[in-house]
Amino acid sequence: MNLPSVTRVYENHHLDSPRWERFATRPGDILVTTAYKSGTTWMQTIVANLLFQEQEIPGPIMDLSPWIDMRPNDFTAIQEITAAQSHRRFLKTHLPLDGIPFKSDMRYIYVGRDLRDVFMSMWNHYGNHSDLFFDVINNPDSLHGEPLPRCPEDIKAYWRQWSTKGSFDWEHDGYPHWSASHHAQTWWDYRHLSNILFIHHQDLLDDPSGEIARIAEFLEIDTSANNLAKIVEAVSFKTMQANSDNVLGNAQVFWNGGGKRFLNKGTNGRWREVLDENDLKLYEALKQRSLSESCAAWLEQGRAACPDLN
Repeated sequence: MNLPSVTRVYENHHLDSPRWERFATRPGDILVTTAYKSGTTWMQTIVANLLFQEQEIPGPIMDLSPWIDMRPNDFTAIQEITAAQSHRRFLKTHLPLDGIPFKSDMRYIYVGRDLRDVFMSMWNHYGNHSDLFFDVINNPDSLHGEPLPRCPEDIKAYWRQWSTKGSFDWEHDGYPHWSASHHAQTWWDYRHLSNILFIHHQDLLDDPSGEIARIAEFLEIDTSANNLAKIVEAVSFKTMQANSDNVLGNAQVFWNGGGKRFLNKGTNGRWREVLDENDLKLYEALKQRSLSESCAAWLEQGRAACPDLN
């Protein structure tokens, strides 16, 4: 069977993909993956609630489920923390599949979202970083390549930049971070693999109980109807925003407005009030450059476009 392999190296102000070559995985590890702003923290919280049913989740989600490839995060500390975890581990990455070693004994949950909704969420995320965040991410002792610039003040200027310019030679959008379209396509190309589950942000909004049940089945975690209902409530946007400190831990200091700014709205479709006809032409060009027809359809429509997707 054709399996993924590492063909790219992702190193910039955020990413340090070679770390994965030195990270000791375990059979049964769960890896939550998105490009960004597609429901990563939401999915990590869902997985935490499935793993720790009827007991307290033993710490903030971002501490329990570290972003392995984030350059400013102390890799030695990550290794020590995850090595000491006796529970089934759930980890986070924002790497495309061509930049991370693939393990057949792990489970991968890919969360996708309409790229226009990704952009709107990224606008809030990027535009509200605190000064402390820029000090940390652009620390000259750990910085690789150019520093992360401040977010443009004009959302249209940011859209033109984000939809037409790449940060890596093989990407054509996503600047100054990385390409959400390339990221999606690398995972989509291996959707036939049984240990990769595709979950769409809008499907999770529309049918949280059904989608969380799918996740539990994929992870081979038993859950009762009563526990499932409790999990649905625990991971609702309202509950997560109210408990943002317990989700984000110290990471909340990296956004002006704290955790409630990070967990901003959780809705889709706001791009319709922002992007005009010319902006959407850039989006169509982005799709033509970087996405297969089926991947683009799934990102826009979710399971309705691909009802047989695992």
